[in-house]
Amino acid sequence: MGKKHGAKSPADTVRKLMKKGKVKKKCCRSSSRCKRCPVLALKRAKADLEKAA
Repeated sequence: MGKKHGAKSPADTVRKLMKKGKVKKKCCRSSSRCKRCPVLALKRAKADLEKAA
């Protein structure tokens, strides 16, 4: 009786990256988004999810 491994949402993926320190918690809203931006991380996670399906 462990955790159920259901489909992860893109937001869950980004949240996990935030905990690891790979993604910042808040966007700095610079004109060109930095690589640690949570907005870009969410876009990437959504694209990966669509690509996998």
